[in-house]
Amino acid sequence: MSAEGANALITAAEPQATARRGRRWRREVTLVAERYALVGLLALLVVFFALNPSTSDTFLTAANVRNVLANEAVVAIAALAALIPLVCGQFDVSVGAVLGGAALVVAALTSRTGLPPGVAIVAAIAVGGVVGAVSGAVIAYVRTSSFIITLGMATLVGGLVSLYSGDQTIVGPQSMVDFGNGTTLGGPRPVWLLIVVAAATGWILRYTVFGRRLTAIGANPRAAQLVGIRVQRHVLLAFVLAGALAAVAGTLQLARSGAANPQIGPGFTLSALAAAFLGATTIRPGQFNVPGTIVGVFFVAISVNGLTLAGAADWVDPVFNGAAVVIAVALSTHLANRRGTQATPM
Repeated sequence: MSAEGANALITAAEPQATARRGRRWRREVTLVAERYALVGLLALLVVFFALNPSTSDTFLTAANVRNVLANEAVVAIAALAALIPLVCGQFDVSVGAVLGGAALVVAALTSRTGLPPGVAIVAAIAVGGVVGAVSGAVIAYVRTSSFIITLGMATLVGGLVSLYSGDQTIVGPQSMVDFGNGTTLGGPRPVWLLIVVAAATGWILRYTVFGRRLTAIGANPRAAQLVGIRVQRHVLLAFVLAGALAAVAGTLQLARSGAANPQIGPGFTLSALAAAFLGATTIRPGQFNVPGTIVGVFFVAISVNGLTLAGAADWVDPVFNGAAVVIAVALSTHLANRRGTQATPM
């Protein structure tokens, strides 16, 4: 081939190479935008409420920041509890009821039987695990709808809590209140607990065989079974862990409030699910993940906190949570479909 012909081929190929580089660049930008859009929105919210005249005096005060962080630690742990079954393609709408039940167990055991708080907390976590085991066994081995079974379990637990407490608030031990409202190294103690729980949950889901198997089951349970994964056992264990984590959130809620209110638990369910689904739209879009869930928790919390400080009415909280669930489910499903992954529970 002559030099002129080679130069002509090179000249003709240059526009194609430029187009490929442009497409690659656009894909990379789109990927980064998908991964960190919610993080960016969270940062913009903080800036907006910090500069807004109606909220600037109170939003970034140490008292408000500590209060938001400590309160949302409870929601975040409940969201991590809901996250584990979601990873393997199942719903758990009983996390709020288990949370409330665990708070009541600890308060009752310490105030009515005199058990030390540590023993009462272990008992409450065990109760949460048992509730999760019952739900998980029915879902995994009877092959029934996780949504229906856990909804029924939530109703059952709520009824038992109401029966035992007589719909009366039970005061918890002062030592737990001191923990829930104290600080260590300048940070609220509930936040340190959240960091430990989140790190442990993230490690289990991302770096252990058990966690990788849960992800495989969530992507395709039939294929997971064909390669030798014991699907039923793993689904059962996922619900046991969810129940135990929900109980941890319940004990922390008792430590924050100082008393177990039999009516408060179920209200955490929607917030937990909203955070988990919002989390599936960020960091690792289309997949339920721990860092994204934490971002989802604080995105909703800061939005509601800022609006409340600005004078918004009481209906803002439930409306915002409900809208977050709808939008997050739609976005996470869309992103999962684009990647061929499974982010919508069965």
